[in-house]
Amino acid sequence: MKGDRVEIVVDTGGGTKTYEVAATRAGRRVEVINRRGVFEVTEVTRSGVAVRTARFMASRVLALVEHPAARRPERYRRPAAGDSPVE
Repeated sequence: MKGDRVEIVVDTGGGTKTYEVAATRAGRRVEVINRRGVFEVTEVTRSGVAVRTARFMASRVLALVEHPAARRPERYRRPAAGDSPVE
């Protein structure tokens, strides 16, 4: 979903470096996969086509933080049975 982003902090030996992968357009999302010692962060379209990919050695990754996009308010949602009225 547009606004999703993942922040990756990597050890560079003498310090740290921060990378960010974000869903840049509507309908895109960011997926994180850990395979065989490698973190793969991919921006993906609705149909599943990878737009861009970043790969990091798992042994060098200090932090991987996922920031989901803010949800839109549900203005027109009908209250379900048992919901208390909001005032």
